[in-house]
Amino acid sequence: MQTTSGMVRGAFGGDHLLFAGIPYAAPPVGPLRFQPPSPPLPWQGERDASTFGPRCMQDTEHDPDFGRPVSEDCLTLNVWAPNRQATGPLPVLVWIHGGAFVNGSADIYDARWLADRGNIIVVTANYRLGALGFLAHPSLAPDGQAGNYGLADQQAALRWVHNNIANFGGDPGKVTIAGESAGAMSVCDHLVAPGSAGLFRAAIIQSGPCQAQADLPTAQRLSLDYAASVGCGDPSAAANCLRALPASKLVSTPWYYHVGSDDLTGPVTGTPLLPIDPITAAAQGRAAKVPVLIGTTHDEFTLFVATQFIQFGQVPEYPAVLTDTFGPIGAQVAARYPLDRYGGDAALAYAVAVTDGVFACPSDRIAGSLTQAAPVYGYEFNDRDAPAPDPLRRVPFPVGASHSLELRYLFDIGGAPPLDPAQQRLSDEMIRYWARFVTTGAPQVDGQPPWPALGRNTAAGPRMSLQTPEVRTFSDYDQAHQCAFWATVPLLSR
Repeated sequence: MQTTSGMVRGAFGGDHLLFAGIPYAAPPVGPLRFQPPSPPLPWQGERDASTFGPRCMQDTEHDPDFGRPVSEDCLTLNVWAPNRQATGPLPVLVWIHGGAFVNGSADIYDARWLADRGNIIVVTANYRLGALGFLAHPSLAPDGQAGNYGLADQQAALRWVHNNIANFGGDPGKVTIAGESAGAMSVCDHLVAPGSAGLFRAAIIQSGPCQAQADLPTAQRLSLDYAASVGCGDPSAAANCLRALPASKLVSTPWYYHVGSDDLTGPVTGTPLLPIDPITAAAQGRAAKVPVLIGTTHDEFTLFVATQFIQFGQVPEYPAVLTDTFGPIGAQVAARYPLDRYGGDAALAYAVAVTDGVFACPSDRIAGSLTQAAPVYGYEFNDRDAPAPDPLRRVPFPVGASHSLELRYLFDIGGAPPLDPAQQRLSDEMIRYWARFVTTGAPQVDGQPPWPALGRNTAAGPRMSLQTPEVRTFSDYDQAHQCAFWATVPLLSR
């Protein structure tokens, strides 16, 4: 297959074609470290595109796929296509992986189901992570453009799709961007980033705390501290010092934002690439006027509480942990989420409070704003028995429909028990809904329950509940997650 940089030769299965490890930008090494992505280097002859490229630099100590290679030379993408003759160009889904902007990679998301059953092209892309992707040290770009290298990588991947996807059977005029967690936060950023305008026509936001964006002064301050911690404390010499360090010295992360018991790095607002944060921009009607499919899982934060239990053997002290999470409003949150309402289970009380305050209600807020621009379709993933990886099945409280578990219904991701027959039916329905949205901008599938668009007043619903034994619409999302309360307090403490 021909690309603007050279020919590639992929691999095929009975139901899909795969072109893997295709460079969409030059290796960001040496003088290109902490620089916006440059065009890919051309190659002669036919490049082997049958295996995935290395993951971007990250700490793999706790990665279940430890041993998978990581490299600073990681700006590659993968193209999945159905293995059958198409009658015309196919719509395209560009998937942005999650991982708190510090881990994850494109190769985790086996997209054969979406490509084959949905009859669409799927592109999954790596982007720079952690310090290499988002360090905002002033010496790296005195004009304020420091940071956001990972976000710029994503834009470069979208431009590659625009310029090349037709050769793979895709329609560059029918591109939907999608992502989960940090990937969903990235989608929110692309909805308001000037450089992303015109590169997509629809968006899917899955479990994205899109309010968790650092501003430039915060990111610069923490980046100065980070540089000093790795031996580059002299601001006048920091740029050269940081570029000279081995990449392995930059795997640790400058943490910009506090989210529950976890921290994030990531895109920086108040910069030329991202002038305004997505929550504010959407409220002001400054987001891209494209259809949006947006939702959360019912039990988002149980994943993080379970991870904390696995690591430390206990859950945080409740309700004191709410002050650590929400700052001065911690006491108000504790009054809304009393322990006795959850049978005295501190893990569940904490998880519900953070699910509502960090995920569900901020998602509801941005969904309401986005209805000003174009149709918005809301959902909640509600399979409380969703298969979870082994460590999560051994904690002494139910994780339910936790953060990221819906991904196993869209992608072929290992590491958990297989879907049972009812869950497989839900998976088939979700894939058809997602693919139909990518194809038409509306998730309306013949033979499946209709999916109404949200109104400006999102409290009135309706949303789609993705659950077994059958999906259905419901209208009490705001009430169930106490969004009226969360509308009266700050979105999140930094």
